[in-house]
Amino acid sequence: MSSIQLDGSHTLAKNGGAAIGYQGRKAGRTTNALFLADNQGLPLAVATPQAGNQHDTFELERVFAELCDLLEAAELRLEGLFLNADKAFDVSSLRQACARRAIEVNIPRNRRSADWQTDDDTPFDPQLYRRRLVIERLNAWLDSFKALLVRYETSLQNWLALHWLAFTVLLLRKIAPPPTS
Repeated sequence: MSSIQLDGSHTLAKNGGAAIGYQGRKAGRTTNALFLADNQGLPLAVATPQAGNQHDTFELERVFAELCDLLEAAELRLEGLFLNADKAFDVSSLRQACARRAIEVNIPRNRRSADWQTDDDTPFDPQLYRRRLVIERLNAWLDSFKALLVRYETSLQNWLALHWLAFTVLLLRKIAPPPTS
């Protein structure tokens, strides 16, 4: 594993429950979850979901630490990894958190950010950034699980457990050969 991909997903929540907030872009109450995937688009970790009225970078340092702790618990080395994320994640708190863990950040500069001109020497590799497509594909795969497409679970732990089940199914699909007749 040479690089990891970071992205978030807002899910409509129909029955209320924990970690729900109004998201104007979705015109409804949503829950936001952040995911890490490997180069092949296999999910590695999901952070505890947050209310959807918050941006993906809300409490990002805590959420990213949670994601990294899950990877370290699985005995995956983080030092020297490259992290791909979109412009929304171009915040100094994520860059600093990655530097503390010796993770190389590959995020395009967000020109709307207040400090983009001060760190113009930040390296960015467009070839590596193209690998980010796999996490977008992961989000599409997760949408194929109807229990995850719209959140009907009121318990946050149950909804999170459904994500882990979906991750397991995606892994089994990847490693199990298709049956031959």
